Amino acid sequence: MDPEGVAFRRVSDRLTTLRLIERGLGGLVLVAIFSLPLLLTLAGVWDAYPAWLAWGLPAAVLALVLWVLALVPRQVRAIGYAERNDDLLIRHGIMFHRIMVVPYGRMQYVDVTMGPLERALGLSSVHLHTASPGTNAVLFGVPAAEAARLREQLSARGEAKLAGL
Repeated sequence: MDPEGVAFRRVSDRLTTLRLIERGLGGLVLVAIFSLPLLLTLAGVWDAYPAWLAWGLPAAVLALVLWVLALVPRQVRAIGYAERNDDLLIRHGIMFHRIMVVPYGRMQYVDVTMGPLERALGLSSVHLHTASPGTNAVLFGVPAAEAARLREQLSARGEAKLAGL
């Protein structure tokens, strides 16, 4: 599916750590919520649930969370980007591959953001805004220095392509 002769650059491996933290914390909250019936049943306060359901519900949610966490490293390895003369390619997806082509002439502005966890890991997210909301693209897990370079490079290329119209 990748275009021939295009070398994609991978995002930082620290994105794996970031996503494991984010999804792990979210998973802990889900397991805690779905464990409430079990805790209430064990405390003898609530007998509305059968024992197999009280135990099975948090176990199923935990298994799902562990599966999602196991997929994170592979998902991060599948993310990449390539700068070409006229456009930027962004690739991601394991089972459902997606390559997004963002022409430089269609870019309105490039936005670089950094959340608290991203800042701690030295990562940034690059948002590419175009005239069509359906083609707005986000590139997560870019090292901060590379994100600043991309912002300047993509903005300059976008202005040059717009000037030619």
